[in-house]
Amino acid sequence: MAAQAADPPRTQAREAVRVLSEMIDDAPDKSLPADLLKNARAIAVIPGMVKGGFVFSGAKGEGLISIKTRDGTWSNPNFISTAAAGVGFQAGIQSTDVILVFRTDRGVDSIIDGKFTMGANASAAAGPVGRSATAATDGQMKAEIYTYSRAKGLFAGIALDGARISIDDDSNEEIYGPGITARRIFEGGVTNVPSEVVEFRDKLEEYTNR
Repeated sequence: MAAQAADPPRTQAREAVRVLSEMIDDAPDKSLPADLLKNARAIAVIPGMVKGGFVFSGAKGEGLISIKTRDGTWSNPNFISTAAAGVGFQAGIQSTDVILVFRTDRGVDSIIDGKFTMGANASAAAGPVGRSATAATDGQMKAEIYTYSRAKGLFAGIALDGARISIDDDSNEEIYGPGITARRIFEGGVTNVPSEVVEFRDKLEEYTNR
């Protein structure tokens, strides 16, 4: 597993905004399907996820996840960390942006509860690419999460079964203050949210409503 020092939360937020901006501005016909994003229940962005495969194939990273609220807007994000092994990365160390699109609430609930493994707590599949692509990569729309990677300016579906995702309590505390739960953040029970974090939420609104 490649070692990576975690970026400060505000830097993570700025990098996540960069990924979303590039989704909008760079080659939209090669990006994530608009209909899939509009119907998403949650979206996670993990910028610069480091992959190492000298002996064991694996990856680790930090990012943000927001959920669709009852009124159809995007919540303030929770900070998350993720680790994966055996996902077929090439030898060496590489860095790539990863995006997860949740089609149901079940996976998000598992993340909040503290134990989530891709494919075990919620079914996952490599997502389709292209403005006109449908989400039926598994034939019958059964996947609960669609997973993407982005390297060298191109988005592509990626298999991430077995990846573990957890709430990054330390980053949440640094941004939102002590004693703030993940659920409270999603439900809007925080104030004085930094501009970098607000921009992430606003960028989700902009892109998913196109």
